Amino acid sequence: MKHAFAESRPFLLLSLLFGISYFFVKDSNIPGVYLMAWKGAGVGFLAIYALVRLHRLDGKIVGGIMALGAIGDMALEYDLILGAAAFMAGHLLAIAFYSRFRRHQLGFSQKVFAIILVPLSVLIAWALPEDRSAAAGIGVYCLSVAAMAAMAWTSRFSRYQVGIGAVLFLVSDLLIFARMGPLETSVIPDLLVWPLYYFGQFMIATGIVATLRHEMAADSADPVHA
Repeated sequence: MKHAFAESRPFLLLSLLFGISYFFVKDSNIPGVYLMAWKGAGVGFLAIYALVRLHRLDGKIVGGIMALGAIGDMALEYDLILGAAAFMAGHLLAIAFYSRFRRHQLGFSQKVFAIILVPLSVLIAWALPEDRSAAAGIGVYCLSVAAMAAMAWTSRFSRYQVGIGAVLFLVSDLLIFARMGPLETSVIPDLLVWPLYYFGQFMIATGIVATLRHEMAADSADPVHA
């Protein structure tokens, strides 16, 4: 237990430190390159956490998903298309990952939610920007994040942690798109986009690691906590 704490908790604490503090410094006069690194560090340390806690292929995949998110966070400060591409790559990797962990039985309401989530999210995202020339691209991007959220929701990972975390990620992106239209002058996106996104990622990473660590412990009959 002491070894587990020593090798993993510092990365979670560093993630929380950078992820939470970024919200308070994002509009400051900190030089761009330092602020960009600060922004990426929150999710970047989640990538390291996954790699350290899961000494197998799954850890590398989850670490890769988080690393692509961190790259997307930083790239958005430089180029929107580059940042979106990094996030889309992460979503596609996450979709492939969740497909390996399907939940065998789903309640009717859960099936309906997952089925409706994707087309409804894409339609909302497409309708939001005032610049209609951007609507198609936004719709395509939203398809990837909505599909990721639906796959997370229907996976056998904790719905109250991984599923909700993925939905928070999706809502954060929809608020970004709303900033291009009806919420252009509203403070709501400024207040909610980063917290929803960061804590969504935090819930996803820790939820996946907790589940897989528990399964590894059960397989070896050695009670280890994530």
